[in-house]
Amino acid sequence: MKQTAWAVERDAEGGREVLLLVTLEAEAETPRAPVAVNLVIDRSASMRGAPLAAAVEAARALVERAGPRDYVGLLTFDADAEQVLPVRAMDASAKATFLKTLSRLESGEGTALHEAVERGAEAVRRVLVPGARPQLLMLTDGEPSVGPTALGEFKVLGTRVTDSGVALHALGLGRHYLPEILEALTGPSGTGFTHVDDAEGLPLAVGALGAELFGEVVSDARVYVLPTGFADLRCRHRYPSRVEGDAMSAALGAVSHAFARRVLFAGVLEKGEWNLTVTASYTEHNDTRRMSVPVTRLLPDSEEGRFVRAVSAELELVSFEAAAWKALSRRQQEAAERALEGADKGLYKLARLGASDVPAQRHVDRLADLRRAVERRAAQPSALGVRRAQSEVSRITMSRIGPALPVAANGGALPAGNVAAILPWKTDEKP
Repeated sequence: MKQTAWAVERDAEGGREVLLLVTLEAEAETPRAPVAVNLVIDRSASMRGAPLAAAVEAARALVERAGPRDYVGLLTFDADAEQVLPVRAMDASAKATFLKTLSRLESGEGTALHEAVERGAEAVRRVLVPGARPQLLMLTDGEPSVGPTALGEFKVLGTRVTDSGVALHALGLGRHYLPEILEALTGPSGTGFTHVDDAEGLPLAVGALGAELFGEVVSDARVYVLPTGFADLRCRHRYPSRVEGDAMSAALGAVSHAFARRVLFAGVLEKGEWNLTVTASYTEHNDTRRMSVPVTRLLPDSEEGRFVRAVSAELELVSFEAAAWKALSRRQQEAAERALEGADKGLYKLARLGASDVPAQRHVDRLADLRRAVERRAAQPSALGVRRAQSEVSRITMSRIGPALPVAANGGALPAGNVAAILPWKTDEKP
């Protein structure tokens, strides 16, 4: 495991501020852990057709990727939840049975999502696979109709399942899924969720999930920060965090070969002299390790300093974006316009920083949709636009997005710092 801690001191509205970015990254040669995962597939009426076909295709791709040391089970649900296949080793015979079962899935009526999560977690928790962390992967549109349906009940369930040692992942399918429920379930695990609303996006989403599930190197990663000379310190990413004595900790979950885990802290200085003591802990091969991470102080305009600032700018951008969509859904036009202005400034700031690992270009299309909705004063904003935005917020604030190069309109690479190239998202359309 490689651990880095980069700190940047800069001016902020509340005074001098320090940004601290801690990164945990798997070494390329580190062997991955075995997988113990229960696939939970929604086969309710709302999944009929393309969404169920997408769920089956996603499950098939994940099963085919599994090796003989990996354990995979299958639970399906409509009005009732049924553990169709137990969590078992994926030898050739088990794989063949699994794929045949998937090909026979048909849609039913009702959506007992709460029960499915409870039973799916219980089933995978009962199987001990040395070195493997029990996991649950939901393939669903997240629209419960049987049993508990309130958002608060799913928040409680997500916390309870995570506290029992099971990590939850989710792939939202179709154009009408409910991201709030998926976020409530996966947030306590520090995983976030992914969504697919068409067949074209499925291979990419499943590939990312597979890389995360089948590339895990360590689990239960946590970062501890002890500040000196600060008026306050807060965790900017939405990992589960808490105060422990004079320190703050954030639970990052698992680290895989595909995705480095990053967590950003920000604090306002109380004194001219300051210090940050950082330690990291994680579990590898059933062995819990804890080590000190040296903090490197960076100049704000250095390449690494711009990267830290870009992570902060992107978090600000998606926060304003989510606020704007929420305001539109509540028909609060002025609040939506203010939030859009904040997202606009965040995008411009991100582009000026020119950090290739945090490209501004990936936000352009979504913010164009947002701007059109605000300019038209839509009585009912695009539900799909809202869901896409919420999914992106979840992924970024859980730091699940790997490095990506910005792409220009002609398909080539976008020059670093090219602000003009990302401004066309400001539409000239009339309301």
